[in-house]
Amino acid sequence: MANEKTVPLLPCPDIDEIEAFYAMLGFTRTYYQTRPNPCVALRRADIDLQFFGIPGFDPADSYGSCLVIVPDTGELYRAFAAGMRAAHGKILVAGIPRMTRPRLRKNADNLSGFTVIDPGGNWIRVFAAAGEPAADTTAAEPARSRLGKALDNAVVMGDSRGSAEQGVRILDTALGRDLATSTPVDLVNALAYRAELAARTDDPGGAMEFLTRAGAVALTDAERVVLADTLTGLGDLAAALPTSPEPGSTVDVEPGR
Repeated sequence: MANEKTVPLLPCPDIDEIEAFYAMLGFTRTYYQTRPNPCVALRRADIDLQFFGIPGFDPADSYGSCLVIVPDTGELYRAFAAGMRAAHGKILVAGIPRMTRPRLRKNADNLSGFTVIDPGGNWIRVFAAAGEPAADTTAAEPARSRLGKALDNAVVMGDSRGSAEQGVRILDTALGRDLATSTPVDLVNALAYRAELAARTDDPGGAMEFLTRAGAVALTDAERVVLADTLTGLGDLAAALPTSPEPGSTVDVEPGR
């Protein structure tokens, strides 16, 4: 038998809040009921998700999760990001709900992946299909430095396992140990991720510090091409931070400029 389909059924405290969140990401309602049990079904292209409401449910305690396999994680991320910017003027990077950026996952065959954590605390884990390009850049990425390899481990802890604190420990150790031997690309990527982890752990001052450090890294034109998505992410993170630079000061998130 072929053409089977599986649709995840995930918990949430409020189906209307869930519907509004996913509408922002381009989903439309295909089913809705409030009695006898609240339930909403949502669809975007070939992605189907269903949610059931539980009064008093705490999203922070949710174990809800599912995988979504797509041809191009970058394309879907950009569509979701555009919806968030239109609704909120920024990318949601901390708390619940939030969204991580596409990154290669060492623990998932080095495929690109990102995660949407919705208002119900469900982790919608988006991965590239095996055999598909991990990114849409045509530039060849340089050889990884020791800092780059530490970044891979930090991403596993921070993005895949949801332990931002452990990701912070890994990166802080590596940034103190391997700064002198890092490539510029690995350094900017590490500082960008460290800034994102700071935002997730309620440290906006630290996030701004790491953004500023990333902005001070000198880059060649070829390195800027490789880092195009990361540089966009630096701007998104700066816009999302709850604090602003002191009057009369600026934070340059375009490295080397």
